[in-house]
Amino acid sequence: MSNQFVHLRFHSEYSITDGIVRLDPILETAAERGQVALGITDNMNVFGGLRFYTHAIADGIKPIVGCDLWITNSIAGKRNEPYRLTVYCQNHTGYLSLCLLLSKAWMENQYLGRGELKLEWLTPENCKGLICLSGGPLGIIERLLMGKTPEEADAVTEQLKKAFPGRLYLEVQRAGRKGDDALVAKMAGHSVAQKLPLVATHPVQFLKKEDFTAHEVRVCIAQGYVLADPKRPREYTPQQYFKTEEEMRELFSDIPQALENTVVIAQRCNLDGVLQKPQLPVFPTPDGMSLDDYMVKLSKEGLEKRLVFLYPDEKIRDAKRPEYMERLDYELKTIITMKFPGYFLIVQDFINWSKRNGVPVGPGRGSGAGSLVAYCLGITDLDPLHYGLLFERFLNPERVSMPDFDVDFCQHNRDRTIEYVKRVYGADAVSQIVTFGAMGAKAVVRDVGRVLNMGYNEVDRLAKLIPQKPGLDVTLEKAAEMEPDFAALAAQPEYKELMSYAKELEGITRNLGMHAGGVLIAPGKLTDFCPLYNADGRPENTVSQYDKKDVENVGLVKFDFLGLTTLTILGKAVEYIDRLHPGEHFELERIPVDDKETLKLFQTGNTGAVFQFESDGMREQLRQAKPDCLEDLVALNALYRPGPMDQIPHFIDRKFGREKVEYLDQRMEPILRETYGIMVYQEQVMQIFRELAGFSFGQADNVRRAMSKKKHAVMEAEREHFVHGCTEPGHECPGCVANGIPEQVANQIYDEMSSFASYAFNKSHA
Repeated sequence: MSNQFVHLRFHSEYSITDGIVRLDPILETAAERGQVALGITDNMNVFGGLRFYTHAIADGIKPIVGCDLWITNSIAGKRNEPYRLTVYCQNHTGYLSLCLLLSKAWMENQYLGRGELKLEWLTPENCKGLICLSGGPLGIIERLLMGKTPEEADAVTEQLKKAFPGRLYLEVQRAGRKGDDALVAKMAGHSVAQKLPLVATHPVQFLKKEDFTAHEVRVCIAQGYVLADPKRPREYTPQQYFKTEEEMRELFSDIPQALENTVVIAQRCNLDGVLQKPQLPVFPTPDGMSLDDYMVKLSKEGLEKRLVFLYPDEKIRDAKRPEYMERLDYELKTIITMKFPGYFLIVQDFINWSKRNGVPVGPGRGSGAGSLVAYCLGITDLDPLHYGLLFERFLNPERVSMPDFDVDFCQHNRDRTIEYVKRVYGADAVSQIVTFGAMGAKAVVRDVGRVLNMGYNEVDRLAKLIPQKPGLDVTLEKAAEMEPDFAALAAQPEYKELMSYAKELEGITRNLGMHAGGVLIAPGKLTDFCPLYNADGRPENTVSQYDKKDVENVGLVKFDFLGLTTLTILGKAVEYIDRLHPGEHFELERIPVDDKETLKLFQTGNTGAVFQFESDGMREQLRQAKPDCLEDLVALNALYRPGPMDQIPHFIDRKFGREKVEYLDQRMEPILRETYGIMVYQEQVMQIFRELAGFSFGQADNVRRAMSKKKHAVMEAEREHFVHGCTEPGHECPGCVANGIPEQVANQIYDEMSSFASYAFNKSHA
């Protein structure tokens, strides 16, 4: 390494209470300064550790993943004054050690909402692969030395030497705090006496010197203080910004070897093996049967049961069977080739257990409803062939990615299913997933206003002017563009300071939560993949320290267990009906979808308690459209969103013959007939690609995705393939012209699809 100093510690926004450093800006700054490595040491967590690791590598900077650990103070009456140690992952073994230590602290030794390690837990076995720093002014060695108990300091040092043989450093800092220089002198003497190396670090809490007050505001938000309160703790100094190497060399010109040791530590830390492909737990099959064979067996048995249910008449059933078998064989072959039988078997197991044990489960939501295998296994309850749903919209053989079933459970019984999963795979293999709550525009205005001790009405007046749009992230900047009254008021002198800090802190991670439905099931202990966090010590509240974006990167697979009150209500309804009719069992699956009396409720807009159809706007659309079949309801559900909503008047006029339905090519008629010639669903776009240009469904899904994401370069390349065909291996297709469609018409169809694909809805979900 060419640097003479490496910053080994900074607290990012993921420290939650005391850091405002955002990952990308500090990495960009480090790269601009030519720094070759950088260390992160968030407070008792690695919430942002994996993101830091991957982003640093992308920026050409060596990531040093570490953590500031709290150590329990066992002195009577001093429990609220924990000690600090800092550790770094030297290698993958060190990463696993850190995962275990952090999980143990949060699960077994919380105090006032703070996870702590006990000093006796720091054994050679528990600390393999970790490099340890003594922790700075809050470190146990430092506190004992300054407390004039050198014998105890010596004893603890010996203990840490045994826990971290050849990997213990004494830390010195000069961050403008009272007593820093005196402590440096003490540590230098202790270094000589104990024959331990010194290392100079800088406790970075914010990026630039001028960010100090914004950082203090963030600390006050977390601690509940007012900024001007003379009694509030003042734990930080204006010097705790991201200093340059030159500034650090000047600061420690008297002990240059302490700076050089930062480079030594950076060289010793070589973490790899963290990023892995998703790994599934082993699903137990009977009689040693392979996963592939067992899935085929269950699917074919399930298909026969479904066919009996769908077609009670044996002759009709026999006539329909070949079509279903062809689709089933294709799906099974694809799933086996992509090596996903284990995933399907795990999901069907906990869904079918739930159904057998009185936990209401939804009929299927999202693209998974397009799979016939899922229908045969009992994962979904929608016949994909009847509704024209496409398997490739769920699992694209030409774009390998982990399948993801969205599964709804009764809100009040969902935990029973999670407990079942824990019994099957082990409690230490199952947890839920953390979420990070950010300071949104409204929240940051209110938080900063409180910390500045502004009047509630004064702050509320400003916050209420920030518009809220469903599905739209309204920032302070966007709010000023969208709402002139907000922009005018925010520009007033009395709001200048509030807006200044609000803009600096907007988007910063503020708190932690639990993902509404995500559950991890690991192939072994979760701590072999990531550390765990627990807000209150209760096992059911255990979550991963990585969010849903990062858990897959460390090899974990997320399963959705969403709780839905509607299913609770439906479950109760079935229970009461069965009580009224003893000896009979009411089955929701047998409710006809063409019941005229039910459709009349929709036609009159009498849908006040019907999910997705309860809003005043939707009820008015129902009264105008007068839906007379399930397909109409599905289409209105898909269209009633910003963008496609403009097509609803055309949909209604075409339904009642007030507007002519025309097709650019007659082969589009069977695809668009049910939506009166309007492209409503993503599946319709995919079918047009297949029928008119000869694309496979996998190819069609790839282009549909490019259209929805407005990837113009891909879209223009695919236009040529759609119109004139393609001979590239793996992407062969004849194209529209070869299928007798004039070039001008083909281009017109492509333009129309591009326009519709940007908002077309997933029919399986609708």
